[in-house]
Amino acid sequence: MSVKWEKTEANVGVLDVEVASEQVDRAIDRAFKKVVNQVSVPGFRKGKVPRRIFEARFGIESLYQDALDILLPEAYSSAVIEAMLEPIDRPNIDVVQMEAGKPLVFKATVTVKPEVVLGDYRGVTYEDKSFEVSEEDVVVELDRIRNGHAELQVVDNSTAQLKDILVMDFKGFVDGQPFEGGEAENYQIELGSGTFVPGFEDQLVGISAGEDREIVITFPEDYHVKSLANQEAHFQVHVHDVKRRVLPELDDDFARDVSEFDTIEEYKASVVKELEHRAEHEHEHFVQDAVIEKVVEGATIDLPAVMIESEIDSQVRDFAARLEQQGIPLDAYQEFTGTTVEELRAQFREDAERRVRTSLVLEAIAKAENFEVSDEEVDLEVQKVADAARLEFANTKQLLSNNDPGLTSIKEGILTRKAVEFLVQHSVQA
Repeated sequence: MSVKWEKTEANVGVLDVEVASEQVDRAIDRAFKKVVNQVSVPGFRKGKVPRRIFEARFGIESLYQDALDILLPEAYSSAVIEAMLEPIDRPNIDVVQMEAGKPLVFKATVTVKPEVVLGDYRGVTYEDKSFEVSEEDVVVELDRIRNGHAELQVVDNSTAQLKDILVMDFKGFVDGQPFEGGEAENYQIELGSGTFVPGFEDQLVGISAGEDREIVITFPEDYHVKSLANQEAHFQVHVHDVKRRVLPELDDDFARDVSEFDTIEEYKASVVKELEHRAEHEHEHFVQDAVIEKVVEGATIDLPAVMIESEIDSQVRDFAARLEQQGIPLDAYQEFTGTTVEELRAQFREDAERRVRTSLVLEAIAKAENFEVSDEEVDLEVQKVADAARLEFANTKQLLSNNDPGLTSIKEGILTRKAVEFLVQHSVQA
């Protein structure tokens, strides 16, 4: 097989491939053995039609497409390997010659992974940022924990305040007519949470249990239900209960309730330690992001549109999966928010471009530094996957080996991590 590669654009080129006539004839033979079982010729049982009778009746050309289906995938893959290409999309194949006794000649227009021209990636400087844990941080964290263990108590003989929770019925009208989604019973809302349209919750401050009140609001111009956008609505509200969170005291009893510690001082010390541990990780990620951003900015890449679109596809799938976990189909979300497919994809475009660019740069650095991945490193990552899925190591590795991208993705992840560690180790704090 002869292969010639010629670039026609930045990330696109043409593979000229010629496959030996012997391989063509063998593929035609295989095609005949397949097709002969599917044709009927008077006087012959299926599968027993002689080759010369078949060709006389149907023509040898009738075997060419099946032969191509046999030949092309292997020939194209071999040509890609020989030309040392990294395709990132399906090729556009044009068959120039396909005939028995002659070589197969075809051209494949291929979009390949772009070349990355790295800037200076050693000794990158970055502005550091403090992640020290302050007393205020500790107070905020303890308040968060206390709120998580707060008890909701019905408030008698008191009016509602911000952060109180109302149990209420409401019914909304626009131009005197009720509208879909504007009515509920025994609905719980926290005042000041911003759950409802701006202005709605503010008008409920000061209300009491058993009280009725009319709320008048105007839906924003960009409201997700377009038929309600910029419309004035009147809501009839009846409050059943006003509830208030009662926070537990920060004492030894609280420490024993929420932890393994006996005293509040011991518990506070553990909270400080956890916050410091968190801050350490946040600082590590901050430095990594700062250094990677500078290195990516210094690199030159002509990003192929197909890579960006593929990443957007992936992000949309992930987004849809997260919605499904909440019981919301993607099409229902789009209808509710009034978002088109194009608008949804546009929301992911900037992040997709950043991710693709970053991935390509880190891959180029791993290649430039000749990083390698050992079998032991792969097995460590496979073990993590197995532990998370509660599977046996051997079964997990077999599953990953049999499924694309599987182990390839794990190796790429290890190389990416090594590239990031290298950049941080060789960076300089300004």
